[in-house]
Amino acid sequence: MPGLASLLEVANFRSPEAIALVMAHRTWTFAQLDEAATQFAFALLSRGLSPGDRVAIWLANVPEAVIALWGVLKAGGAFVMVNAKTKGEKINYLLRDSQAVALVTDEAHLASAQLVNYPYLQVTFLVGDHTLAMRGALASFESRAEVCPLPSPDGDDLAAILYTSGTTGFPKGVALTHRNIATATRAIAQYLRLKASDVLFNVLPLSFGYGLTQLFSACFASAAFVCEKDMLFPHTTLGKVAAVRATGFAIVPTMAEILLNLDLTKYDLASLRYITNAGAHLPPEQATQLAASLPHTALYCMYGQTECLRISYLEPEEFSAHPGSVGKGMPFQDLFLLDAEGNEVDDLCTGELVVRGDHVMRGYWNAEDATREKLRSPPPSLKDRVAPNERLLFTGDLFRRDADGFLYFISRKDDVIKSRGEKVSPAEVERALVSIPGVEAAAVVGIERPRFGVVIKAFVVRESGAVLSERDVIRACAARLEDYMVPAVVEFRDALPLNERGKVDYATLKSQPQPPSSDRPHRPY
Repeated sequence: MPGLASLLEVANFRSPEAIALVMAHRTWTFAQLDEAATQFAFALLSRGLSPGDRVAIWLANVPEAVIALWGVLKAGGAFVMVNAKTKGEKINYLLRDSQAVALVTDEAHLASAQLVNYPYLQVTFLVGDHTLAMRGALASFESRAEVCPLPSPDGDDLAAILYTSGTTGFPKGVALTHRNIATATRAIAQYLRLKASDVLFNVLPLSFGYGLTQLFSACFASAAFVCEKDMLFPHTTLGKVAAVRATGFAIVPTMAEILLNLDLTKYDLASLRYITNAGAHLPPEQATQLAASLPHTALYCMYGQTECLRISYLEPEEFSAHPGSVGKGMPFQDLFLLDAEGNEVDDLCTGELVVRGDHVMRGYWNAEDATREKLRSPPPSLKDRVAPNERLLFTGDLFRRDADGFLYFISRKDDVIKSRGEKVSPAEVERALVSIPGVEAAAVVGIERPRFGVVIKAFVVRESGAVLSERDVIRACAARLEDYMVPAVVEFRDALPLNERGKVDYATLKSQPQPPSSDRPHRPY
């Protein structure tokens, strides 16, 4: 199997003058994007990049992030997408853990980082504002493949490391190969029926697996990828959706709520063929309202994990008959629901979702124990259908399947919270809370808010004599954490409840009555 860069190269061969990328008021054809990526690939190689070396890309949704990503793949390296809002020690942890040899960022991020010296980091490429070229990276290098051929990575070579939160509070690097990403991309493009005339509109971070799949699936279909930084101004966003005649729009539940608070009839969305939802469960009543608001637009409710990018989807025509379902498995994979003993459960019974396919990750980067826990040999109950040397992905998510084969999410087995489409580690938020002067102890849970889904709630014990308000705590967290990790609600306690082992009793905290949903407005995605 050829490397992922072949997606861009094939699209360039088929349609060199077709629009590939629209970003920051600039437009690239497939020929122009391929050329820019090739130049950056040679810039990396000239600075000593070896096959499999990691290159961290710490940028917002800007054109240079896309160019760098494709350039890294062309050079035979592996990209490490870092959320632009990553703060403090976390960026140092990600660079250290991934052993990145190069960093692509801008001056503002670099100035805020307080990076320490690493034995691995060899070069930093600084991106200028609104420029196609990366200063010091592209200007002096021509794409002369006939003089110095680019590497040809294999399908099983490392292509990317995507970091995701875990129960320990330390992000785990999901190591994905070219085959992993290509398999997921092909399946997504197939069930969304993507074609070259499509225009995919994206406001999701490219550091988010859901955002990345928009980029790759658009390229797979030789379709246009229109990318914005965020959806901070919904009216402006929908105006752009209309202006570019977008046919596909990827959202998460918080964005669905924003859309439902707008009069969508004011926007010309006739071109919008479909909307997808993933990252977090879209409540049935919200999905019903959204589908009714855009009757000409198909709504795909989907489910996935960073460890394999995508798992299931619900065909739009099945939505009314199976409300709340995430559908059936996507192409090119097998799914099983297993009980604690490894036996398949009957329909209407709950079991852990287990996945087999070429899209399943290679493993967690530098985390053998975590990999063994997540990727396991098939249990005896599957011996007739799965080879004994295959490794299956145990998702840690509990589902039930109805008599028609449709999947319904029940809950997670671990403590990770899915909020605003992202995984949030309670331990990571708790560490940030107790670092705030005046906070003695803290605990974090996810709470369900009508229409908004799951939000973060913090229980805080103040030190004796400390004067802290809810606003103080939220502001302090905002300075320490990515925005999706910042608590939406803070409740002060004299003490945290403990269980018989002397540990925080999270079950008790979760069972406490919640304040009214109007207590705090939900921040936009």
